[in-house]
Amino acid sequence: MAWDVEGTKRALLTAAVAEFSEKGFGGARIDRISERAGVNRERLYSYFGNKRQLFEAVLADQLGTILDGVPVTETGPAAAAGFAGRYFDACRSHPELPRLVFWEGLELTYPIDTDTRTARAALKSAELGAAVGELSGRDAASLLLTIVSLCHSWFASPNLGLIITGDDGDHEGRRRIVTATTEALTRGLLEGPAGG
Repeated sequence: MAWDVEGTKRALLTAAVAEFSEKGFGGARIDRISERAGVNRERLYSYFGNKRQLFEAVLADQLGTILDGVPVTETGPAAAAGFAGRYFDACRSHPELPRLVFWEGLELTYPIDTDTRTARAALKSAELGAAVGELSGRDAASLLLTIVSLCHSWFASPNLGLIITGDDGDHEGRRRIVTATTEALTRGLLEGPAGG
């Protein structure tokens, strides 16, 4: 019987996404990931290397699925607001990504796979800037950072919603706030500095 290498890798990645998003990099255990996937540890090491390389593969997989999968459509400020709403929806469907990025920021001294991720962010910033129009490259990058930060915060820090509003599940209300904030910010960027 032939071994399903791709199916095994996918099972390991799925198990690792769950483990790393729940426990963080430091708290995740290779033996639990192997057990969740139903695959022995030696095979995990042969496919992904060490724990850090596995975490890198997990983040790359999630970013490729989520950030790259959310298109920028429309034009003007509506393009940014629409993207923000769709990205919020993607994070709601895959809350593991915001949690993984949160854990990475807390536990690792330097982000992993910076070249690939920087290039990916630059492409998305350029796509966003072109759709909005008249934004400098720096403003488009700052706008993307703001959108990602807003969307991630709801899912990486869910207790804040419960503490501040008494409700940690008002996703539609939060989506409206994210899109309205993004649209207002984009209009402000297009208008330029106050008094200028």
